This record gives sequence, structure tokens and C-alpha cells, in this order.
Amino acid sequence: MYSEIAANKRRTILMMVVFLIFVGVIVWLLDKILNGSVGVFYGAMIGSIFYIIFTYYAGSRMALAVNQAKEIQKSDNPRLWRMVENLAITDGLPMPRVYIMDDPAPNAFATGRDPKQASICATSGILNIMNDEELEGVLAHEMSHIKNYDIRVMMVAFALTAVISILADIIIRVVWFSDDREEGNQVFLILGIVAAVLAPIVATMIQLAVSRQREYLADATGALTTRYPEGLASALEKIETTGSAAKLQNTATAHLFFVNPLKGHSINNLFSTHPPIEERIARLRSMGTHA
Repeated sequence: MYSEIAANKRRTILMMVVFLIFVGVIVWLLDKILNGSVGVFYGAMIGSIFYIIFTYYAGSRMALAVNQAKEIQKSDNPRLWRMVENLAITDGLPMPRVYIMDDPAPNAFATGRDPKQASICATSGILNIMNDEELEGVLAHEMSHIKNYDIRVMMVAFALTAVISILADIIIRVVWFSDDREEGNQVFLILGIVAAVLAPIVATMIQLAVSRQREYLADATGALTTRYPEGLASALEKIETTGSAAKLQNTATAHLFFVNPLKGHSINNLFSTHPPIEERIARLRSMGTHA
């Protein structure tokens, strides 16, 4: 189990490095295409930095607000509150704020830039259909996202994806309106067109890959916390049977949830923010036999 966690951390770090290199290539190409016209370039970069900062500090509150999550106290739902409290003590973490989302779909998510600013939200649906062992497994998974600083990583990845999209859009506009026909610049213009077309696709694929690896890591860490991988595996099986499509659909926060809350599936799950449920179950049961 420990080797699984370590391997997922290494893969995630590698993908984030590739992500940053890709951003650097886009910036370099844009600098070459603009050929000294730095005003637009630096304007875009300054705007992108402000966007990243805003996302970093306000992203958690926005995620809770758009999903209409309501904060609760212990008296509102003692079962949920005590489970989160016990897991926080087990993990040596501060008690996160606890929310409930009024939605029949069984799901949950965690958000916050660090453990001191963390929140956990469970849907009314998951509280209704899960027994204690299953619910504890799901909550341990979400606490693992907090413990592993996953939400910070995903907020940065989301912001970088948006920045790449902005820069790609600028490249398209510069190329479209450019009348520079020098041979050297034409090469950069062609490269710019290719980069602008591929950039959003590649950025999204990297973001999704990071998200999927973080889900596997949270499954492994959560199972380690409860010492009972079967509880989490059983919860996933139950969700696979009942479905996880949320009543309130929001693509911007879908990657935060325990399972994919969106309706429909892309071909071969190519653009899903979550790994296949059956694969997660298989990995958990494999960990259980080797724990």
C-alpha cells in the first residue's frame, strides 16, 4: 500500500513538471510570434497571474457556493460530524468545516488550499444509502485529499489550464491579424497555429491525468487510514449501481467529487476527471489482500 502511494506521488510530480514545461513552451512561442510587441504578452501574463491568485484564495468558497452546500454543526448531523472528527484526529489534522449538499446522488468532495482552511461536503444521497463502514471509507478518501494537499494541486492545475487556454487564444488572434511574411517569422507563425490548436487539448489531458492519479492516491491513503479497504470498495460498488449524476451539474467543480457527478461518459472515459470505478475497486481489493 505504501509503495502504491509513493508511486502515485512520483507520477503526479512528473505530470506537473510536464505541465509547467508546456506552459513555458507556449510562452516562448508567443514571445517569438509577437517579435518585440511585449505589451499584449505581458498584459496577458499579468492577467493570468491575477487569475491564479484569485483561484487559489477564492476557489474553495466558490466551489461550495456553486454546489449550494450548507455548513452544519454537530447537532445538525451527529453521525457525519463525528466521523469527520474521528478521522481528523486519526490523521492528525485540524477539524475541517462540514457541509451537506442537498442532492440525491451519492457523492462527496473536499476543498480548501490547506488543512487549516479545509472543508468536507457530503450529499444527502450518500448519507442515506451508505452504512457506517462505507461512509467512513468515503470520508477517509476525502480527508486524504486534504492530508495530501491534493486540492491545492488541483486548483493550481485548473488555473494553469485556464492560462494555457488564454495564451492559445492570444496566439490565434495574433496569427490571424499578422501581416508579417518574413521566412523566419512564418515558421513561428505555423508553430504558433499548431500550438494554439493542441494547447487546450494537451493541457486538459494533463489536468485529467493529474486528477486521476490523485483519486488513486486518495483511495490508497483512505484505505490505510481506516485499515479496511473493503469499506471504500463497497461504497464504490453501491455508487456504481445507483449512479452518481448530480441534480446540479457543474463542470468546473466536477474534478473535486469522490466520483464523477456529471451525466454521460466520454468515449473510453478519455476526458473523465475520475478513473473508472471498476479499476478503483480492483486496486482497493488488491491492496486489501496485500495489506
